[in-house]
Amino acid sequence: MTIQSAAKNSDRGSSNPSILNYSTRELTGILMIFGSAICFYLATFVIRIAKTETIITPEEFLFGRLLLGFAIVVTIMGVKKKKPLPKNWHFLFGRVVANLFAVLCFYTAVEKTGASTANVLNMTYPIFIAIISWFMIRDQRDPMAIIISVVSFAGVWMILSGNGFTIDIQNLWGLMSGIWASVAIIYLNLLRRDHDSDTILFFVFGAGTFFTYTLFHGKITMPDGNQFYYLFICSILGVAGQYLLTIGNKYVTALESGIISSTRILMAAVLGIFLPYDLPLSPLGWVGAFLIFGANIYLTIRKVKKPQGLCARVKNRD
Repeated sequence: MTIQSAAKNSDRGSSNPSILNYSTRELTGILMIFGSAICFYLATFVIRIAKTETIITPEEFLFGRLLLGFAIVVTIMGVKKKKPLPKNWHFLFGRVVANLFAVLCFYTAVEKTGASTANVLNMTYPIFIAIISWFMIRDQRDPMAIIISVVSFAGVWMILSGNGFTIDIQNLWGLMSGIWASVAIIYLNLLRRDHDSDTILFFVFGAGTFFTYTLFHGKITMPDGNQFYYLFICSILGVAGQYLLTIGNKYVTALESGIISSTRILMAAVLGIFLPYDLPLSPLGWVGAFLIFGANIYLTIRKVKKPQGLCARVKNRD
């Protein structure tokens, strides 16, 4: 081999990502998505602490998160000298409204039932995505996914009922957050076809702030120092989780992202035992949590094998 040919081979090899670089990028994505799950859980833990220290409504936590998120995304877009580029107002409006009510129901569930129960029920959204897909895309119906979804509802019932056979109506807030989250995810995947992340977040945070204040201004007051402290911590954790999830998905596969995100179910179940201010799952609730976790993993794997559905992976426009 001549020196020239060796140099060419060296240059050709250096133009491709090495195994080390690929592994580093993948690890970065995994850590970001796992970090987002931690942030989302810790935000709910802050709400539980705040409940014992002061009075803050779920609407105020929602408004604080959206307002801070809007300030951050405007700052980032300003640094990039980038403008929002909306193309499909229907999908944007759907994403804004679904995200707003998903978070509101989620925060209400945390306040009324505890962080553990609320987080597990919020993570039922893949189940509802499978059900919604069944009705909306007839030529892509997946009978096995529906069977798994039906089985997972046994787990949902175990959590809703606790130790008894009567459903605690307050637990329905968590279930509603999962339903709204499934709609929000569907709209997000539709938007990703022709919208970048900054544009989507600009409207989710900006329009979400406007709608939240318009609808719930009677429950939103000027916070005092103690209230502002908890509002800010909860908001920064929620926004950080949103950004970590968005960026992390650029470096990992949909399968990895779905499985790692679902670990929030186990995280909530375990930490609910050890952390103060929270209400741990009942023994029956633990069984339900594992059923939901297993269903999420199965549906994630099946979704990756059949990428043509509502949550198909689309071209990255970031």
